[in-house]
Amino acid sequence: MLGRAANDLFWLARYIERAENIARLIEVGYRLVLLPRVGDSFHKEWQSTLESAGCLQAYTNRHGALDTAKVIDFMLFDTANPSSIATCLAAARQNGRAQRTALTRDMWQSLNGSWLEFSAIKPSSVTSNSLPELLDWVRSRSALYRGALMNTILRNDTFYFSQIGTFIERADSTSRILDVKYYHLLPSTEMVGTGSDNIQWSAILRSVSAHRSYRWVFKDSYKPWKIADYLILNRQMPRSLRSCYDELTVALNDLGQLYGQRHPCHATAEATRDLLIEADIKAIFQEGLHEFVQGFIGRNNKLGCDISQAYHFTG
Repeated sequence: MLGRAANDLFWLARYIERAENIARLIEVGYRLVLLPRVGDSFHKEWQSTLESAGCLQAYTNRHGALDTAKVIDFMLFDTANPSSIATCLAAARQNGRAQRTALTRDMWQSLNGSWLEFSAIKPSSVTSNSLPELLDWVRSRSALYRGALMNTILRNDTFYFSQIGTFIERADSTSRILDVKYYHLLPSTEMVGTGSDNIQWSAILRSVSAHRSYRWVFKDSYKPWKIADYLILNRQMPRSLRSCYDELTVALNDLGQLYGQRHPCHATAEATRDLLIEADIKAIFQEGLHEFVQGFIGRNNKLGCDISQAYHFTG
């Protein structure tokens, strides 16, 4: 496969995953700002949402002060925001169109239909009552595309590059949500175990659709170390860092076998997966959760660069 085609398929998958992640972040941020607030905590919720999405600086440059309507519009419709849902769907569709022959009919119809429907939405029509329904729609369209991919595409390089893009983006999102929500919004000592504390932990889990499954696994109240363990090391949780790297190493190994060649990116992925396999949550907290997550984000970014170089994405 040509480097340009591999690049388009990789980023197509990343943009679809990113659109879903942004929808989850908006929903959680909106839930939190509707709760009774004291002081400036209202602003902290939207600040953490924008930080998790990696677009706080871009928002500040464009709008200045935090405002609910402006934040929602910026993250949904603003094409000047490279992480807005509108930008993600448009970029995914553009990449899919460039590689139309590599996609199945079901994949293309899902992708093109999502872009057409979203493009027809007038920002002024999105109200407080209609926002949850719109965010549900974004998540369902992402799931529809993933379902079409998993059920209709050959297990060839198109599939492998799509898997790699999906799980690099998912790992990045989970790590940033955990870092921002935990490190930047960690309650003061006197708030630990209070209702406000529990709301924060619930927000972290809802951001990655793990609110209910956490209860199934631990059957316990929210505990910082258990939530961190669940989102970092639990291989059964499909958005955990460990699960993402299990999927990444499988896809990269299959790609290596298909092309008959391994690259440094294979070793990078395997080293990070091994780190997650051997890690202990107590040791992570002793080292510092923020430091661990920042180190992981760096490794994940390096993997993306190594893959780009190995498969000539700029070619």
